[in-house]
Amino acid sequence: MSSENTTIRLCLLLAAAAAGCTKEAPSQPEGWDSAVALPPAVDLDSRAEVVEVDLTARVEEVEILPGKKTRAWTYNGGIPGPLIRARVGDRVIVNFRNELPAPTTIHWHGVRLLAEMDGAPGHSQPETEPGGVFTYDFVVPDAGLYWYHPHVDSAAQAGNGLYGALLVEDPAEPAALGDELVLVLSDIGLEEDGSLDPPDTGGNFGTLFGREGDVLLVNGRVNPVIGARIGLRQRWRLVNASRSRYYQLALADHRFLRIGGDGGLLEHPVETERLVLTPGERADVLIELRGAPGATLPVRWVPYDRGYGTAFERPEAEVFRLRLADEPAARDEPLPAVARSIAPLDTAAARRVDLQLTLQEGPGDVEMGINGVPSWKAEPIVAAVGETAVWTIENTMDFDHPFHLHGFFFQVLGEDGRPVRPLEWKDTVNVPVDGARRFVVRYDNRPGMWMFHCHILDHADAGMMGMLNVIP
Repeated sequence: MSSENTTIRLCLLLAAAAAGCTKEAPSQPEGWDSAVALPPAVDLDSRAEVVEVDLTARVEEVEILPGKKTRAWTYNGGIPGPLIRARVGDRVIVNFRNELPAPTTIHWHGVRLLAEMDGAPGHSQPETEPGGVFTYDFVVPDAGLYWYHPHVDSAAQAGNGLYGALLVEDPAEPAALGDELVLVLSDIGLEEDGSLDPPDTGGNFGTLFGREGDVLLVNGRVNPVIGARIGLRQRWRLVNASRSRYYQLALADHRFLRIGGDGGLLEHPVETERLVLTPGERADVLIELRGAPGATLPVRWVPYDRGYGTAFERPEAEVFRLRLADEPAARDEPLPAVARSIAPLDTAAARRVDLQLTLQEGPGDVEMGINGVPSWKAEPIVAAVGETAVWTIENTMDFDHPFHLHGFFFQVLGEDGRPVRPLEWKDTVNVPVDGARRFVVRYDNRPGMWMFHCHILDHADAGMMGMLNVIP
């Protein structure tokens, strides 16, 4: 090529760059997330460090099954409720109004807030009666995906549709992790005409098994289709908002890179072929889609054996689908380092808390408990601000139990007494059949009464719940 041609080519390239005509970075297909986009909560406060939203619980007709109306219980008229976004350190104000035919509260699952904002009726706040209002006002100190749901008749109210997501973002987090989706996994029980199943469906066996709805939902939709570009990463922020169902997700020929969980980023990422989320748990995963252009890939619910026949003769089911764009594969930016420094909690001088998850035999309704005592007869565990404790949760039943502690993060311990690696902050941990789980927790300076319970909400309502009284 002559020097003249070289000069002309260089000038054209410089002119194109100056005019902003450089090649665009590859992106997901247009409208790729429209089928699952969550309605955002409207921020009423102009200050950058304050998020103020209105949230109303009310009965609303929604369409879940095609052409059929369901009178569901909703936040702001939708299932799930609106997505609340905040940044680490923000003040969050939620002006709550109850227009339901029953009293309720809101629990902010996983958020390290003050006890009086935790939504535990009779302990941290009074029930909000029909027609009543309550203002939740708290600071969000930790990045991660959290969620909100009722704590009055929890199984029935959450099963009727009351739940939503709260995403707390960290501006210091590595960029270019992937195109982000918040995915609220749940289920709902519906009759053929679209009406809600009765809250006591299945009777005592329903309580014992834990009621699972027969319709799987992703952000309130049935088997939605999400667009994807081959070779580009997506970041899925998932929460299992089901009252009882365990979600085990699988995508053929793919592996999930789990980078975070209940309390934000892990110490380091870990790959897994299947992703298991018990009720209440969250996961932050990256996935790079592969396959033939134009193909559709099903993300499947795979039965998880949580005991007593819960996986017996149950078929797999599609949860949602990924439709690959009919265009050549793209090349994503290199994945930045995703790591977090988490110091193991010192257990040398820790107090012991030993709990058994129990079922009381006898006539009448199913009665569960902790250490043989149902929640309505139990005395609180007493602890002090600044203490560290090692909890041992032993399961004496034929069902797994996802154990949730309000208000505090903990580190799960292995059989050797050391924290399970990679280190992460948890607020919910699965306790298997005939097994036990241990975790270590430090009570920071937030005194008050805090719930702990099985997050199979039918079990919690049947008595598998207790209180922790942290005193100054």
